[in-house]
Amino acid sequence: MNPEENIEELPESEIEKRKLLRSFSFPFLFALILWLVKLIEIALDERLFWLGVYPKHFKGLAGILTSPFVHADWTHLMSNTAPILILGTTLFYFYKKVAFRSFLLIYVITGIWVWFGGREAWHIGASGIIYGLASFLFFSGIFRNSIELMAISLVVVFLYGGMVWGLFPIVENISWETHLSGGIAGLLVAVFYRNTGPQRKKYDWEEEEDEDDEEYAGYTDKDDTVDSGFLPFIH
Repeated sequence: MNPEENIEELPESEIEKRKLLRSFSFPFLFALILWLVKLIEIALDERLFWLGVYPKHFKGLAGILTSPFVHADWTHLMSNTAPILILGTTLFYFYKKVAFRSFLLIYVITGIWVWFGGREAWHIGASGIIYGLASFLFFSGIFRNSIELMAISLVVVFLYGGMVWGLFPIVENISWETHLSGGIAGLLVAVFYRNTGPQRKKYDWEEEEDEDDEEYAGYTDKDDTVDSGFLPFIH
């Protein structure tokens, strides 16, 4: 891209294309690292499960940062890749201002909670982040009371509503603790950033009503005098 090029002069379709590509870049890089780690495992013929979180043990403390990059097998990796790309891109596209900070908070908080509260076993995989992203996108749309963002919430429910079963200890070798920690982390981050980033669009008719309210605020029903007292495992 020419640094002297004025992006405002570009066609709207081109602007949206560039915005989408920028939004896709970080999730793609993250997913690429997941695949590189698996390839390294294959090349070394070694399982890297010891990079996971092992709750309440010093040996598993580093897993708070490394566990999302390790997966049990190709099926596990592939099942986490698509949600990372889809939910990650959605996060960076619609919540650009808080996207990276939200991703990082969900990442770290999830790992810390699993280390403190998980079962004593190696917890590996990126689905804690996936649950966190899905939770953040769902609740952010609701908290911001925006039609556009609430539509994203509904899409998340439609695509990933079945993930709710992963929050319960149904399958023994699935880290439901990681799923639950990620989901709660996403909710808390959505609450924390609810007033930062995109907000509900205010329509012209609402602004006109506000002007009318300001014009008549402080007047009594009896006369036209101003009332000066009125104040408005694996995962």
